[in-house]
Amino acid sequence: MAFDGSAIKALLDGAVSNGAVHGIAAMVVGPGGPLFHHAAGEAHENTMFRNASMTKAVATTAALQFVERGKLELDATVESILPEFGALQVLDGFDGDTPRLRPPASQATVRQLMTHSGGLGYFFLSEKLQRFHEVTGEPHVLTGLKRSLHVPLVSDPGTTWEYGTNTDWLGLVVEKLSGQGLESYLQEHVYGPLGMTDTTFKPNAEQRARLLRVMQRQPDGSLAPSRLDLPPTSEWEAGGHGSYGTIQDYGRFMQAWLDDGGGILDRATVEMALRNHLGEIQVPALMKSTVPELSNDVPALPVPQSWGLGFHLTLADLPGMRSAGTGDWAGVFNSYYWIDRTKRIGGVLMTQLLPFFDAQVVETLIGFEMAVYQQVGAAVPAQV
Repeated sequence: MAFDGSAIKALLDGAVSNGAVHGIAAMVVGPGGPLFHHAAGEAHENTMFRNASMTKAVATTAALQFVERGKLELDATVESILPEFGALQVLDGFDGDTPRLRPPASQATVRQLMTHSGGLGYFFLSEKLQRFHEVTGEPHVLTGLKRSLHVPLVSDPGTTWEYGTNTDWLGLVVEKLSGQGLESYLQEHVYGPLGMTDTTFKPNAEQRARLLRVMQRQPDGSLAPSRLDLPPTSEWEAGGHGSYGTIQDYGRFMQAWLDDGGGILDRATVEMALRNHLGEIQVPALMKSTVPELSNDVPALPVPQSWGLGFHLTLADLPGMRSAGTGDWAGVFNSYYWIDRTKRIGGVLMTQLLPFFDAQVVETLIGFEMAVYQQVGAAVPAQV
């Protein structure tokens, strides 16, 4: 039986017609290729999206290629590869308006960068870091200025899960090991082999013309053009947030992970990456936003979860939805994806809407995932 996407199509069309979104696209992939794609509203067949933090899994894939080749150790210190990382100190607090800094108790490792336990934070999710920027005038990471990476750590490496600029530093590790810019390396080893022909850190004029505009949810629930966007230029190719592409391109990337690495990674690496690498460290019950215009507070699902290498992990089967061991993450412009290797299915839903974790988009996302799994039993045989 073919994958019947009529319920998903109706869901997406409805999200546009009821004013929840101005443009939305969804894609479902199996190991053999795409199973469904639909775009609605201002989104079209070849619309470009800001991948934002969906860039992280791709940059991590590049680093995992070096692990496979024996050129990168997961437990190597970041400083041993990038000496400048060793200059980062921990922000303990403030004496008046003066930041109180100290050396970290341990050195962050490559594995900790991949699991967001390296001590690095984001200004929009850390009150300490937000205050640091306010009192010092140092640029934050969404300015496109490379010195924004050199703000202090917010905790000692290996002690807590803290979402931050870890994957930006991981991208710099890839650049150092490859002797190439991150985009150049990805073009050769990920984008090119997978046919991701529209994915880039530097969209050209034609690609920018296809870029869905960013809208902002207003207090009354309506949408208006947002004043927030990624910087038009960046001093580095930001592995944490800087790529743009089509939903089809991202589907090709997800398909490679479903398809035992799809020729860009070994199956053993894929399986290893999608295991718990946080150990005893717990994912927080709430990511509290310090910039409500950019992100809402993000509560964790009340289910067992952790982090693998580059992916958030759901560690329990969700009835009618994803399987235990599914990898997932999202982008700040309300785009979301999951990769379920047990049921051999992946889904990605993309909008360009702020703030992140918009209630109406999340409701649409849940409906999308449930509609996908209603089809899965008939369309895609489960992995034995």
